[in-house]
Amino acid sequence: MSETNPFQILVLNGPNLNMTGFREPDVYGKKPLEEIDAEIQQHAQKKGVNVRILQSNIEGQLIDQIQEARRWADAIVINPGALGHYSYALRDALASVRIPVVEVHLSNVHSREAFRRESVIAPVTIGQVVGFGGFGYLMAIDALLNLEREVV
Repeated sequence: MSETNPFQILVLNGPNLNMTGFREPDVYGKKPLEEIDAEIQQHAQKKGVNVRILQSNIEGQLIDQIQEARRWADAIVINPGALGHYSYALRDALASVRIPVVEVHLSNVHSREAFRRESVIAPVTIGQVVGFGGFGYLMAIDALLNLEREVV
């Protein structure tokens, strides 16, 4: 990462995350996704990072974005939503691009229903951030930047 070539991160949000702030606010928080996205952009700007943010309810669109990211992104932050529990296609797409991935969940999935505790995505990520609401995305970005500094 340099001033002429800033670190590039793709931030992906899966199904139903567009309902954040409305859907089960006691679980997912009261802050709409648009506000979380704005906080991600502000945080990234302060850190000298470029981010592209996308939310889709369509698995194939997320996979297309992951595959395209291999051409430009240095890392991916993904909140796969429910796809994280069963989408082997999403898992395979993340594994195939061979760039660092951090999985984020707004709620603490490990304290919820049993099916939410299993992630098929986790084995192809460098780590997970769960249970910190929208702040988890900022933590993921900071973790990726720290990893970048340690690798260089």
